Amino acid sequence: MTREIETEARRLLGATLTHGEVTVRITEVEAYGGVRDPASHAFRGPTPRSAIMFGPPDVLYVYLSYGMHYCANVVVGAEGDASAVLLRAGEVVRGTDVARERRGGVPDVRLARGPANLTQALGVTLAHNGVALAGPEVVLRRPVEVPSDVSAGPRVGVSRAADVPWRFWLTGDPTVSAYRRSPRAPLEKPLG
Repeated sequence: MTREIETEARRLLGATLTHGEVTVRITEVEAYGGVRDPASHAFRGPTPRSAIMFGPPDVLYVYLSYGMHYCANVVVGAEGDASAVLLRAGEVVRGTDVARERRGGVPDVRLARGPANLTQALGVTLAHNGVALAGPEVVLRRPVEVPSDVSAGPRVGVSRAADVPWRFWLTGDPTVSAYRRSPRAPLEKPLG
């Protein structure tokens, strides 16, 4: 499972996600390994919130974080596996004016930096939970080749399995978000 989720996460770097007039090139992601990963929403099995993760791959899993921010994941595991990859950051490559309106005048490099900002720039909400990524509403296009200059490190803000190096980003890309360890996270050993 470890190698598969890492591979799927890396395959999303450089991919483009389009919703309406806005397209974002993905520059940072985090992998979540379903029922085998204590940091995953699917760790305790299917719930009304996480049920989408157990379905077929290549759909969006969108949830509300802290009651105010939408976060989007790409379901990547086989049906029943519940593996998903959180889209953490990206570069707006089409529809910049629309993204600027949605984000309230922040510098372009920050339009889609951070998972909530990425969904806001794209206009993705809970209404997109379970939407297939083959279109027509939302379209994901993976790159032909996985970028070679990729860094890996611990996931941001998780309190369990906090040291698992399943955060991947395009090395040196200015749109990548800063790492912040959860203050509730104990020091622990990685999964696997």
